[in-house]
Amino acid sequence: MEVVIVPNAAAGGELIAEAIATLMRRKPDALLGVATGSTPLPIYEALAAKVRAGEVDASRTRICQLDEYVGLPAGHPESYRSVVLREVVEPLGLDEAAFMGPDGTAEDVQGACDAYDRGLSEAGGVDLQLLGIGTDGHIGFNEPCSSLASRTRIKTLTQQTREDNARFFDSLGEVPHHVITQGIGTILEARHLVLLATGEGKADAVAQCVEGPVAALVPASALQLHRHATVVVDEAAASKLKLGEYFRATYAAKPKWQGL
Repeated sequence: MEVVIVPNAAAGGELIAEAIATLMRRKPDALLGVATGSTPLPIYEALAAKVRAGEVDASRTRICQLDEYVGLPAGHPESYRSVVLREVVEPLGLDEAAFMGPDGTAEDVQGACDAYDRGLSEAGGVDLQLLGIGTDGHIGFNEPCSSLASRTRIKTLTQQTREDNARFFDSLGEVPHHVITQGIGTILEARHLVLLATGEGKADAVAQCVEGPVAALVPASALQLHRHATVVVDEAAASKLKLGEYFRATYAAKPKWQGL
Protein backbone atom coordinates (compact mmCIF):
# COMPACT_ATOMS: atom_id res chain seq x y z
CA MET A 1 0.00 0.00 0.00
CA GLU A 2 1.23 3.46 -0.92
CA VAL A 3 0.20 6.43 1.22
CA VAL A 4 0.42 9.92 -0.29
CA ILE A 5 -0.09 12.96 1.94
CA VAL A 6 -1.20 16.10 0.09
CA PRO A 7 -1.79 19.66 1.34
CA ASN A 8 -5.54 19.73 0.70
CA ALA A 9 -8.47 18.17 -1.13
CA ALA A 10 -7.80 20.08 -4.36
CA ALA A 11 -4.24 18.77 -4.52
CA GLY A 12 -5.48 15.24 -3.95
CA GLY A 13 -8.08 15.63 -6.67
CA GLU A 14 -5.51 16.86 -9.18
CA LEU A 15 -3.06 14.07 -8.34
CA ILE A 16 -5.64 11.34 -8.78
CA ALA A 17 -7.14 12.95 -11.90
CA GLU A 18 -3.72 12.90 -13.54
CA ALA A 19 -3.30 9.23 -12.64
CA ILE A 20 -6.68 8.51 -14.28
CA ALA A 21 -5.71 10.58 -17.32
CA THR A 22 -2.48 8.60 -17.62
CA LEU A 23 -4.50 5.37 -17.54
CA MET A 24 -6.87 6.70 -20.20
CA ARG A 25 -3.96 7.62 -22.48
CA ARG A 26 -2.49 4.15 -22.08
CA LYS A 27 -5.83 2.32 -22.31
CA PRO A 28 -8.50 4.46 -24.01
CA ASP A 29 -11.34 2.03 -23.19
CA ALA A 30 -10.41 1.71 -19.51
CA LEU A 31 -13.17 0.79 -17.08
CA LEU A 32 -13.16 3.39 -14.30
CA GLY A 33 -14.97 2.57 -11.07
CA VAL A 34 -16.35 5.67 -9.40
CA ALA A 35 -17.50 6.53 -5.89
CA THR A 36 -20.10 9.08 -4.83
CA GLY A 37 -20.28 11.64 -2.05
CA SER A 38 -18.52 14.96 -1.61
CA THR A 39 -14.96 13.63 -1.21
CA PRO A 40 -14.29 12.57 -4.84
CA LEU A 41 -15.74 15.73 -6.41
CA PRO A 42 -12.29 17.41 -6.76
CA ILE A 43 -11.16 14.37 -8.77
CA TYR A 44 -14.06 14.60 -11.20
CA GLU A 45 -13.73 18.36 -11.56
CA ALA A 46 -9.99 18.13 -12.30
CA LEU A 47 -10.51 15.24 -14.76
CA ALA A 48 -13.29 17.06 -16.61
CA ALA A 49 -11.04 20.14 -16.87
CA LYS A 50 -8.36 17.99 -18.51
CA VAL A 51 -10.88 16.65 -21.01
CA ARG A 52 -12.15 20.15 -21.85
CA ALA A 53 -8.56 21.36 -22.31
CA GLY A 54 -7.82 18.54 -24.73
CA GLU A 55 -5.19 16.99 -22.44
CA VAL A 56 -6.88 13.60 -22.56
CA ASP A 57 -9.52 11.91 -24.72
CA ALA A 58 -12.26 10.31 -22.63
CA SER A 59 -14.49 9.31 -25.55
CA ARG A 60 -13.92 5.56 -25.11
CA THR A 61 -13.76 5.49 -21.31
CA ARG A 62 -16.28 3.32 -19.51
CA ILE A 63 -17.71 4.12 -16.08
CA CYS A 64 -19.08 1.74 -13.44
CA GLN A 65 -20.74 2.25 -10.08
CA LEU A 66 -19.47 1.14 -6.70
CA ASP A 67 -22.90 1.01 -5.06
CA GLU A 68 -26.57 1.99 -5.33
CA TYR A 69 -29.51 2.62 -3.05
CA VAL A 70 -32.27 0.01 -3.08
CA GLY A 71 -35.75 1.33 -3.81
CA LEU A 72 -34.97 4.79 -5.15
CA PRO A 73 -36.29 5.28 -8.70
CA ALA A 74 -33.50 5.46 -11.27
CA GLY A 75 -34.44 9.07 -11.99
CA HIS A 76 -34.37 10.17 -8.35
CA PRO A 77 -31.76 12.95 -8.02
CA GLU A 78 -30.02 11.12 -5.16
CA SER A 79 -29.96 7.68 -6.74
CA TYR A 80 -26.32 6.97 -7.35
CA ARG A 81 -27.04 6.38 -11.01
CA SER A 82 -28.29 9.97 -11.26
CA VAL A 83 -25.35 11.27 -9.23
CA VAL A 84 -22.76 9.48 -11.38
CA LEU A 85 -24.41 10.63 -14.60
CA ARG A 86 -24.51 14.20 -13.31
CA GLU A 87 -21.05 14.40 -11.74
CA VAL A 88 -18.96 12.09 -13.93
CA VAL A 89 -20.53 10.87 -17.17
CA GLU A 90 -21.93 14.18 -18.44
CA PRO A 91 -18.92 16.37 -17.49
CA LEU A 92 -16.61 13.94 -19.30
CA GLY A 93 -18.79 14.20 -22.41
CA LEU A 94 -19.70 10.51 -22.35
CA ASP A 95 -22.86 8.85 -23.56
CA GLU A 96 -25.02 7.03 -21.02
CA ALA A 97 -24.19 3.83 -22.89
CA ALA A 98 -20.67 4.08 -21.43
CA PHE A 99 -22.10 3.64 -17.94
CA MET A 100 -22.91 0.45 -16.06
CA GLY A 101 -24.41 0.00 -12.62
CA PRO A 102 -26.60 -2.32 -10.54
CA ASP A 103 -30.39 -2.08 -10.70
CA GLY A 104 -31.56 -0.85 -7.31
CA THR A 105 -35.20 -1.03 -8.42
CA ALA A 106 -35.16 -4.72 -9.42
CA GLU A 107 -37.82 -7.00 -7.97
CA ASP A 108 -35.11 -9.65 -7.53
CA VAL A 109 -32.44 -7.58 -5.79
CA GLN A 110 -30.02 -10.45 -5.23
CA GLY A 111 -30.38 -11.40 -8.88
CA ALA A 112 -29.45 -7.83 -9.81
CA CYS A 113 -26.40 -8.07 -7.52
CA ASP A 114 -25.25 -11.31 -9.16
CA ALA A 115 -25.83 -9.89 -12.63
CA TYR A 116 -23.75 -6.79 -11.87
CA ASP A 117 -20.90 -8.83 -10.42
CA ARG A 118 -20.86 -10.96 -13.59
CA GLY A 119 -21.10 -7.86 -15.74
CA LEU A 120 -17.94 -6.38 -14.26
CA SER A 121 -16.02 -9.55 -15.07
CA GLU A 122 -17.47 -9.77 -18.56
CA ALA A 123 -16.42 -6.15 -19.17
CA GLY A 124 -12.82 -7.16 -18.53
CA GLY A 125 -12.63 -6.06 -14.91
CA VAL A 126 -12.21 -2.64 -13.34
CA ASP A 127 -8.94 -0.93 -14.24
CA LEU A 128 -9.03 1.70 -11.49
CA GLN A 129 -11.54 1.84 -8.66
CA LEU A 130 -11.99 5.06 -6.71
CA LEU A 131 -12.94 4.68 -3.07
CA GLY A 132 -13.88 6.84 -0.13
CA ILE A 133 -13.82 5.75 3.49
CA GLY A 134 -16.56 6.07 6.08
CA THR A 135 -15.96 7.33 9.59
CA ASP A 136 -16.42 3.72 10.71
CA GLY A 137 -13.92 2.42 8.14
CA HIS A 138 -16.39 1.19 5.54
CA ILE A 139 -15.63 1.16 1.82
CA GLY A 140 -18.46 1.11 -0.66
CA PHE A 141 -21.31 0.21 1.65
CA ASN A 142 -19.42 -2.67 3.21
CA GLU A 143 -20.19 -1.87 6.82
CA PRO A 144 -18.02 -3.09 9.73
CA CYS A 145 -17.85 -6.91 9.99
CA SER A 146 -18.51 -7.38 6.28
CA SER A 147 -16.83 -10.47 4.88
CA LEU A 148 -13.47 -9.71 3.31
CA ALA A 149 -14.39 -12.21 0.57
CA SER A 150 -17.86 -10.75 -0.09
CA ARG A 151 -19.29 -10.24 -3.56
CA THR A 152 -21.78 -7.66 -4.83
CA ARG A 153 -24.81 -7.95 -2.56
CA ILE A 154 -27.53 -6.14 -0.61
CA LYS A 155 -26.49 -4.52 2.68
CA THR A 156 -28.36 -2.81 5.51
CA LEU A 157 -26.93 0.60 6.38
CA THR A 158 -25.91 1.44 9.91
CA GLN A 159 -27.61 4.36 11.61
CA GLN A 160 -24.31 6.29 11.48
CA THR A 161 -24.04 5.89 7.71
CA ARG A 162 -27.65 6.95 7.22
CA GLU A 163 -27.02 10.03 9.36
CA ASP A 164 -23.84 10.81 7.40
CA ASN A 165 -25.80 10.61 4.13
CA ALA A 166 -28.85 12.52 5.36
CA ARG A 167 -27.28 15.80 4.18
CA PHE A 168 -28.11 14.78 0.61
CA PHE A 169 -31.82 14.33 1.42
CA ASP A 170 -34.52 16.54 2.90
CA SER A 171 -34.63 14.40 6.05
CA LEU A 172 -33.10 11.32 7.64
CA GLY A 173 -36.37 9.48 7.07
CA GLU A 174 -35.84 9.68 3.29
CA VAL A 175 -32.48 7.89 3.40
CA PRO A 176 -32.96 4.26 2.31
CA HIS A 177 -32.11 1.48 4.75
CA HIS A 178 -30.70 -0.85 2.08
CA VAL A 179 -28.14 -0.64 -0.70
CA ILE A 180 -26.46 -2.74 -3.34
CA THR A 181 -22.70 -2.60 -3.00
CA GLN A 182 -19.71 -4.22 -4.60
CA GLY A 183 -18.39 -6.63 -1.98
CA ILE A 184 -14.89 -6.36 -0.61
CA GLY A 185 -13.85 -9.38 -2.64
CA THR A 186 -15.25 -7.72 -5.77
CA ILE A 187 -13.48 -4.43 -5.00
CA LEU A 188 -10.15 -6.21 -4.49
CA GLU A 189 -10.32 -7.57 -8.05
CA ALA A 190 -9.81 -4.09 -9.53
CA ARG A 191 -6.31 -3.63 -10.93
CA HIS A 192 -5.68 -0.39 -9.03
CA LEU A 193 -7.47 0.86 -5.92
CA VAL A 194 -7.29 4.57 -5.10
CA LEU A 195 -8.78 5.81 -1.84
CA LEU A 196 -9.13 9.54 -1.16
CA ALA A 197 -9.83 10.79 2.37
CA THR A 198 -9.99 14.38 3.53
CA GLY A 199 -10.75 16.10 6.80
CA GLU A 200 -10.00 15.40 10.45
CA GLY A 201 -13.20 13.38 10.77
CA LYS A 202 -11.61 10.62 8.67
CA ALA A 203 -8.29 10.55 10.56
CA ASP A 204 -9.10 7.64 12.87
CA ALA A 205 -10.52 5.53 10.04
CA VAL A 206 -7.49 6.25 7.83
CA ALA A 207 -5.08 5.25 10.61
CA GLN A 208 -6.92 1.98 11.18
CA CYS A 209 -7.09 1.29 7.43
CA VAL A 210 -3.39 1.90 6.84
CA GLU A 211 -1.64 0.97 10.08
CA GLY A 212 -4.10 -1.27 11.91
CA PRO A 213 -4.58 -5.01 11.51
CA VAL A 214 -6.53 -6.41 8.58
CA ALA A 215 -9.92 -6.97 10.15
CA ALA A 216 -13.54 -7.16 9.09
CA LEU A 217 -14.28 -4.58 11.78
CA VAL A 218 -12.46 -2.05 9.55
CA PRO A 219 -13.41 -3.07 5.99
CA ALA A 220 -10.99 -0.57 4.40
CA SER A 221 -8.08 -2.43 6.02
CA ALA A 222 -8.55 -5.04 3.27
CA LEU A 223 -6.66 -2.65 0.98
CA GLN A 224 -3.53 -3.88 2.72
CA LEU A 225 -4.03 -7.16 0.84
CA HIS A 226 -4.10 -5.54 -2.61
CA ARG A 227 -1.06 -5.51 -4.86
CA HIS A 228 -1.65 -1.93 -6.06
CA ALA A 229 -3.52 0.20 -3.55
CA THR A 230 -2.97 3.94 -3.15
CA VAL A 231 -4.31 5.97 -0.23
CA VAL A 232 -4.30 9.74 -0.79
CA VAL A 233 -5.00 11.86 2.28
CA ASP A 234 -4.84 15.55 3.17
CA GLU A 235 -2.96 16.75 6.24
CA ALA A 236 -6.05 16.61 8.45
CA ALA A 237 -6.94 13.04 7.48
CA ALA A 238 -3.28 12.02 7.95
CA SER A 239 -3.06 13.51 11.44
CA LYS A 240 -3.41 10.18 13.29
CA LEU A 241 -0.84 8.27 11.23
CA LYS A 242 2.16 7.12 13.27
CA LEU A 243 4.29 6.73 10.13
CA GLY A 244 3.32 10.01 8.51
CA GLU A 245 6.90 11.23 8.14
CA TYR A 246 7.93 7.93 6.60
CA PHE A 247 5.12 8.14 4.07
CA ARG A 248 6.16 11.69 3.16
CA ALA A 249 9.79 10.67 2.70
CA THR A 250 8.89 7.62 0.64
CA TYR A 251 6.71 9.59 -1.74
CA ALA A 252 9.27 12.40 -2.06
CA ALA A 253 11.89 9.86 -3.15
CA LYS A 254 9.61 8.04 -5.59
CA PRO A 255 10.80 7.98 -9.22
CA LYS A 256 8.41 9.93 -11.47
CA TRP A 257 8.25 7.08 -13.96
CA GLN A 258 6.44 4.93 -11.41
CA GLY A 259 3.34 7.14 -11.47
CA LEU A 260 0.65 6.84 -8.81
